[in-house]
Amino acid sequence: MIRSKPDEEDYWNSSKFRAFTFDDEDDECSSLKESKRTVNSIPLDDDEDEDEVEKVSWSGEPVGSISWSIKETASSTQSSMRDQGFPKIDTTPSLTKQGSGYSLSSLFKGRSKTGSFPSFSESLSEVSTRSFAPELRKPKSEYKDYVSDWTPKETVKRMQRGKVYSLETFRSLKDKLLLLDEAVSALDGNVITAVLIYLKKSLSKEIISRELMSREIALRHYIHYLKEVGEQKVLLDLLKSLGRTEDMALLQYREHLNLKDELRRQDFLKNCVSLPFAPDDANHVQDHYTLLERQIIIEVNDKQVEGKGQTDIFKKYPRKASILNMPIITTLYYSCFYHYGESEGMYSSPANIRQTFKISEKQYFLTALGARAKLKAWFDVDSLFTTKNWLGYTKKRSPIGFHRVVDILQKNNAPVQVLQEYLSLVEDTELRISLAQKHKCHDIIIDTYKDLKDRQKLIVYRGKVERGSPEDRKIDSLLNNTQIRWKN
Repeated sequence: MIRSKPDEEDYWNSSKFRAFTFDDEDDECSSLKESKRTVNSIPLDDDEDEDEVEKVSWSGEPVGSISWSIKETASSTQSSMRDQGFPKIDTTPSLTKQGSGYSLSSLFKGRSKTGSFPSFSESLSEVSTRSFAPELRKPKSEYKDYVSDWTPKETVKRMQRGKVYSLETFRSLKDKLLLLDEAVSALDGNVITAVLIYLKKSLSKEIISRELMSREIALRHYIHYLKEVGEQKVLLDLLKSLGRTEDMALLQYREHLNLKDELRRQDFLKNCVSLPFAPDDANHVQDHYTLLERQIIIEVNDKQVEGKGQTDIFKKYPRKASILNMPIITTLYYSCFYHYGESEGMYSSPANIRQTFKISEKQYFLTALGARAKLKAWFDVDSLFTTKNWLGYTKKRSPIGFHRVVDILQKNNAPVQVLQEYLSLVEDTELRISLAQKHKCHDIIIDTYKDLKDRQKLIVYRGKVERGSPEDRKIDSLLNNTQIRWKN
């Protein structure tokens, strides 16, 4: 509405607000002060009667109540938002005189009564700004974070950067698969898993199985995810539909870990033997079942014998733990410790266990040596390495290096005489001398220098032994022996 000049002068003269002109004072500061007084003369008290304050628009035209002005603005904003594809949001605030947090000055200043800008979480600043000051609306490009029409590539990038994203907009199978392929191309496991979780919720098991069959990377992530969350049935169905029977069998076999009762576990493993494993895995499962069966028998028998207290080995070395569910090498060690020397027909016999589970000679020697050395059974240790040839001569033979034998014996506090016996069998001269020095086996060093006919090293070594000791006298005897032809 456009007024004529006389009407406009009458309007301002009759207004309750005091007007001012720039002609009143030439001083710029005075004009600013006058402007400030005029703005401050606008009542801010909500309790003041609404009819006593005439409302004006930017053009100076009365437009009714404040509520009318706000509703009109919000209405036009809602219409604009619908045109832009925004979700429906009630942007019309309740501005009763008692409950309103805004005054007329807030329409000009964009502030609340408190003088601070309203936060997003408190008043949806984006919406509020559009409601009260539509002329200050931000460019449409800045609303990108609130729009969910991104392409698969854009969505994946947002997921990687931790920005807001939405997967629900990908509704068709084609779009979902494009999203999955884009996630795989990004080589980001978290993004791939997130997309797979969405596909799991929105697609049938049959479709997922069919599509993942040609997407190996996504399939591996999906299988790993199902294992992590414990969705056993879904995983079994997936593997079955993919024809991966061996993986199905291994997955079922893992269930024995959840069984605490040994008899139930034994029955479960017995059923697992018939599952379609690969040949190597089938042998492993069979051995596992046989081992548990053997352990149950040994455990029951040894528990009874130990309880009676009539066997020296159990009296001197009480069992610290049950043998049930122990690995095969631990079972062999236990057998060599408590049942060494039993006939091969006994389930607890080391020879029986070695034969049943096809334990290698080297592994058997290492385990038996450790068990017998722990008991200080040096005769048994010696018998492990003593062999006879076809002429009846005995010699010591070991499937492991004798330097390793020496280390094992030393860790079990073997006496010097035992250590020296096996040190002398170490073929490498420098290694033999080094080990002899380490374990203080003087006779080995002296004999080695004698065999090398190295008089100078023998003289040097005499300075390292105690004066008047058997080793010192032995060195003197060798140095004075005129029959030995020394190199120097």
